[in-house]
Amino acid sequence: MTNSSFVNRPETLKPTSATVLAVLVVFPTMLPRQARAQVNVSISPKTVALATLATRAFSATVTGTTNTAVTWQVSGVTGGNSATGLISTTILGTANEAIYLAPALVPSPATVSVTAVSQADPTKSASATVTVQIPSRSGLTYYVAVSGSDSNPGTPSAPWRHINYAASKANPGDTVQVMGGTYNEIINIPRSGNATSGYITLMSYPGQTAIVDGTGLNVGSSGQTGLFSIAGTRSYIIIQGFEIRNFQSSTRGAVPVGIDFEGAGSNIEFLQNHIHNIAQTLTSCSSANALGVAVYGTQAPAAINNLTFWENEVDHNTTGCSENVSFDGNVQYFVEANNKIHDGDNIGLDNIGFEGVSPNSGYDQARDGWVFQNTVYNISSTTNPVYHNQVGADGYYCDGCTRVIVERNMIHNADLSEIASEHSGHVSSYVMFRNNLIYNSLYVGLSMGGYSKSVGGTDHCIVVNNTLWHNGTYGASGLGEFQIQYYATNNSVYNNIFDVYTLTSKYLVYDYTSSEPGPALLDYNDYYNNAGAAASLWNWQAKAITGYAKYRSSSGQDAHSPFSDPQFVNLSSAPPDLDVASTSPAVNAGTNLGVNTVGVLDYAGNPRVNGSGHINIGAYEQ
Repeated sequence: MTNSSFVNRPETLKPTSATVLAVLVVFPTMLPRQARAQVNVSISPKTVALATLATRAFSATVTGTTNTAVTWQVSGVTGGNSATGLISTTILGTANEAIYLAPALVPSPATVSVTAVSQADPTKSASATVTVQIPSRSGLTYYVAVSGSDSNPGTPSAPWRHINYAASKANPGDTVQVMGGTYNEIINIPRSGNATSGYITLMSYPGQTAIVDGTGLNVGSSGQTGLFSIAGTRSYIIIQGFEIRNFQSSTRGAVPVGIDFEGAGSNIEFLQNHIHNIAQTLTSCSSANALGVAVYGTQAPAAINNLTFWENEVDHNTTGCSENVSFDGNVQYFVEANNKIHDGDNIGLDNIGFEGVSPNSGYDQARDGWVFQNTVYNISSTTNPVYHNQVGADGYYCDGCTRVIVERNMIHNADLSEIASEHSGHVSSYVMFRNNLIYNSLYVGLSMGGYSKSVGGTDHCIVVNNTLWHNGTYGASGLGEFQIQYYATNNSVYNNIFDVYTLTSKYLVYDYTSSEPGPALLDYNDYYNNAGAAASLWNWQAKAITGYAKYRSSSGQDAHSPFSDPQFVNLSSAPPDLDVASTSPAVNAGTNLGVNTVGVLDYAGNPRVNGSGHINIGAYEQ
């Protein structure tokens, strides 16, 4: 192993033995004219029509240079914007693959460009044409109301009574608008939309909220049952604007779910729904399972792909040994953005692999995703009847996922967040975790590696430009800021603020196992607590260390990392303002690893690198 998370990342060089990253910046004016002319960029797909808020992967190929990295733009803007759509940077572990998220409204003009620009020669690029259109185009609009009748024609003046009846009648391109009121029913969606006619859309009537309430409804005695259920091969479906609530069971083997998709298909959107009080009340992990949202890719090689989970709220669920939002198995090319996940007794957002959900182990892994600008809080297993006051619920959990960008999220008052794998011989890999805020975690701010010798680990993941503050608050069970567990290999941890603040008995770095001799490279981080550098606590390769100087000499890590108060703007505000003052030692003290590593924007949406090419330590830029 090379102990470098930057293998095959042409915009950067591998770290040296002193853990210094040199950034490879090649200016076009320095290239010979002949060399510039040889650079060529191509993009795929070249032309695509997408619905609003649809997700699509693009890939670029660069020839004629050893630096094959690209910068992604939408209509000339690096990273895009809300009007024309957003695009990720290249996903770690791929050859120039990025995910585009179409805007919420059709832009004017409706055609935008997605462009890959060569980093070796920015005069060379390739563009794709994207036409953004409304989702349901060629069909009819049907109406449902609590005062309606299923013998009606489904018109505004004579609506149907049941959402499930309307779903059974909807064809490609049709929209079902549900008037405000409470609907005590289970909805099955029996068919797909298509690329020609458009989506089948089920939505609350504009300006009203339809409530799907599961009170008293039967949860199947075996397997998962969703208040909204999609099963088999289904594509081009939108569920939007519903309140989905009160679906509960105390029957062994019964799994209530708010929205349940098990199968395969593409172009699925779950938008602006509020899912709460989904509960399994049993107290044994072998039987107590419920989920707010389950996306299970149960086929192979056909995946659930191009799925958008956007602006939903998921809260106050009792999920037992399961999760609030779970993308599991053969799920590829997904976006989870602008959601609010809170007040749950187990994992908030979970991207999972190796659970046996897909029948083919080669496809049994959530992958190629973009998780950004979510707010996750009050997620703790201390209130879970299964776990009996133990801490272990992740705000965000990559459990065996691969090639996922996790950025610009706020996670607080959870037990921890984690990049790991629970299955022996398998790892989470190529995860980019950047520009996030994590604070007030009960157990530890962020952890990587498997929790025991009998499980998997973490490989080629990058933790960069995050701010972690005041983590490990749960008495003697709380650890501190950053934990490394079993089987962590080839990982990099750069430009982060780790500040345990007043928790002076907690660890800043806790690498409690020597299962791997070099689990990660750490540098350009800012460490701090009120006890001071000499009294600070560390653990490296299963050896407890007191004092920052001794930690650095013992580990060989953090050669350029200060131990200094980051000077947060306001720790008394709610939420705390974890931006740093202009006099902070974190200002311009990071190392610029290139846009594909550090990202386009900081946590607040400002340019991640300033006009002079400098970058701060932590989640905020000046």
